[in-house]
Amino acid sequence: MSCFSCFKSEKKTSSKRTESRQVTVVKTDRQYVPPLKNLERSKIRNPLILVFLCSTESNNTSSASPKNKSSSTSPKNKPSSQKAASAELTSGSSSVPKTAKAFSFRELATATKNFRSDCLLGEGGFGRVYKGQLENGQLVAVKQLDLNGFQGNREFLVEVLMLSLLHHPNLVSLVGYCADGDQRLLVYEYMALGSLADHLLDNTPDQVPLGWHIRMKIAHGTAKGLEYLHEKANPPVIYRDLKSPNILIDEDYNPKLSDFGLAKLGPVEGKTHISTRVMGTYGYCAPEYIRTGQLTVKTDVYSFGVFLLELITGRRAVDSSRPPNEQILVNWAKPMLRDRKRCHELVDPLLRGDYPEKDLGQALGVAAMCLQEEASVRPYMSDAVVALGFLAEVPAGYEKNPSTVPQKKQVEDPSLSSSAKQDKSTYDRQKAVAEAIEWGSLRQKQKAKSQGIVSEPKGNRL
Repeated sequence: MSCFSCFKSEKKTSSKRTESRQVTVVKTDRQYVPPLKNLERSKIRNPLILVFLCSTESNNTSSASPKNKSSSTSPKNKPSSQKAASAELTSGSSSVPKTAKAFSFRELATATKNFRSDCLLGEGGFGRVYKGQLENGQLVAVKQLDLNGFQGNREFLVEVLMLSLLHHPNLVSLVGYCADGDQRLLVYEYMALGSLADHLLDNTPDQVPLGWHIRMKIAHGTAKGLEYLHEKANPPVIYRDLKSPNILIDEDYNPKLSDFGLAKLGPVEGKTHISTRVMGTYGYCAPEYIRTGQLTVKTDVYSFGVFLLELITGRRAVDSSRPPNEQILVNWAKPMLRDRKRCHELVDPLLRGDYPEKDLGQALGVAAMCLQEEASVRPYMSDAVVALGFLAEVPAGYEKNPSTVPQKKQVEDPSLSSSAKQDKSTYDRQKAVAEAIEWGSLRQKQKAKSQGIVSEPKGNRL
């Protein structure tokens, strides 16, 4: 996007990690990587590289080594990936940071009242999640691996190591894990309001719908979590499974990314992408990732665009209960994203018109930029964080009169402190960036019209 400077189209480092979950498989050329000896592993200083190597070894032992094929299918033997997970998570393992506590199965059974049904919080691809209380009184969420399910030990190992090494206010905190025998459990901090999907997509008639500014606050916090993974973690991490059910919210509606089983480390040594099996959730995956299996941080940016559309529309990314032309959210929304006069048709009816019209245009501008067909022109998450930071703020006077939104903040008082002036400067900068995003999106449409481009570009559909 050369039409404005806040989004730079030059290349930036991408990302790398492991694999596994829903969606169509495109290409996979996996080579056997022999496990590292203890001496070789001790020479590696970056703990995130160790995460990748550990997960690669567990993957190789379960599927890549031809010598293990017959023995791994024997019911008498524990699966080799399970052995690898147990070995990596022993108390003496140098790969597991001390911040993650190793729990016994008995401790977690006691905390969840023997996994009673009234403690059940939900169920997903990994297994069931229970509410529990530890001996010290701390409330936790305990996720138990379904031993018969598709999700396996590799994802368990990846998540334990990832969340032990990555720390940010918008990433869920890992309290500990359990790898007793065949049991695989993850222990997280307890999030009072559960997943975003419960309040946005599965809300009941007696539930109060999420307000506009709360939705933008959730979008902003989620963007900050992704920004940390892409631009502050070293090497960068590609989340690869951004969706509403994986965003947990606390009592103040602060969002946190959870479920890191599919995360991959970013490419190193000058590589621009990772070639991997296509995994994730249908409706959120970037089109170039589905076509080629090439994974970059811009893959997550596309998923964030879908996620932002969910927040604005209150619709699922894929909803088979709707008419055929409305089942895929992105395909349904694209005509309205191109026509500014139809933007209001995208808004969740549950908001009942209670939203700032200008903010809606800017939020849709961010979503449109993230959903660009060409990955290189999508913004970086740091740009989205700046733009959404403005939209997440509740302007002065908005709550008193929801039908109107002041276009500017009140005239600056000469007695304002230097910190207040700095806050106003930050607010103005964020506002300018948000307007630049909207302007850039409109400029692209005008350019396409002037060139006589009416039809949708090839490969634009998922």
